[in-house]
Parts: sequence; structure tokens; C-alpha cells
Amino acid sequence: MAAKVYIVYYSMYGHVEKLAEEIQKGAASVEGVEAKLWQVPETLSEDVLGKMGAGPKSDVPTITPNELAEADGILLGFPTRFGMMAAQFKAFLDATGGLWRSQQLAGKPAGIFYSTGSQGGGQETTPLTAITQLVHHGMIFVPIGYTFGAGMSEMEKVKGGSPYGAGTFAGDGSRQPSELELAQAFHQGKYFAGITKKLKGSA
Repeated sequence: MAAKVYIVYYSMYGHVEKLAEEIQKGAASVEGVEAKLWQVPETLSEDVLGKMGAGPKSDVPTITPNELAEADGILLGFPTRFGMMAAQFKAFLDATGGLWRSQQLAGKPAGIFYSTGSQGGGQETTPLTAITQLVHHGMIFVPIGYTFGAGMSEMEKVKGGSPYGAGTFAGDGSRQPSELELAQAFHQGKYFAGITKKLKGSA
């Protein structure tokens, strides 16, 4: 049976969604892995989203907390709000109390990817503070470390991401993920899927 990797994300302006799509491609490139994209529910009204200039929602299905238990590995993606995950994603995780009580996520591998507005916007603080969510569920955090090779040390081009996971800089919203950032996202998906497959096989 194929190992199931769920890529669960929230994206207001599309930057995290683009990373999620590349991560899915990377995960799906591993034989014996089924990779599926999910969105978390929106918590803001259409009126508020319109005033914020949010982009239209894609047709990616919305996940419910209990569906997380079906996955063998989960990658979580979100934009940064003041150095931490966006409230929409936090609200979704706050609704996983039932899974926590029954420990249905314990032992599952998990990874993190993210978007920030600027170079001082939380490329490390956002994943670092998000790890607390994984810890309370007993999940196994899988960072990419420096497995992306020379791309991790790029200094000539603006590049998001860190040893914690793939990332991008949105700037004022007009900047889109670069080829290098998308390549890192693909790498994270492939790397994470390989580890998930191994853990499932040894279970």
C-alpha cells in the first residue's frame, strides 16, 4: 500500500500554494508514495478578504481535522503573521484536540514550509514556533537540514527557506517564488516522502 503524504496549507495570496504544488510534485516523484494537497478552512469573511486584496481560493479540497489521521506523513504550510503561523492555520490546529486525546498523530512524520513578507519576517521563527504544535501531538519533525546542497548557501539571489523547510519571500505580494525556492520546495517534498515511506515500511 502506498505511503500517504498530505500537504496541508493555508494561502491568502497564493505564495504558499505555489510552494505546496511543488512539494506535491516532489513527494509524488517517489515511487510508492501518494501525495495529496489540502487547504485548511478560511476563518475570514469574503468582505474582509476582499478588503485585504486576497486572491481567489483554488479548488483544492478543504480538510477536516480528523482526516489528518489518514496520512502517513504531513507537511504543513502557512504564511507568517508577526513571526508566527497565520491565525487560520492555528485555528485549524486548535481544532485537533480530539486527535490529541486519542494520540492518532503520535509517531507520524511532519514537516513545515512557509512564506514571509520580508527578510526579517520570520523565515526561522515561524517554523520554530510551529514545532510546538507537532510536539504536543507527539509527531516526528523532519527538517530538510542542509540536504538541498549548494542552494542552501545561495548569497547572490534572494532566497527564502532554511534548514527547517522550504520558504519564499512575498515582499509586497507581487514577488512570486523564484525557481530556486520552487526547487527547494520540490526537494523538500521528495526528501520528506522518502523518509515517510521508510517509516511506514518499518512499522
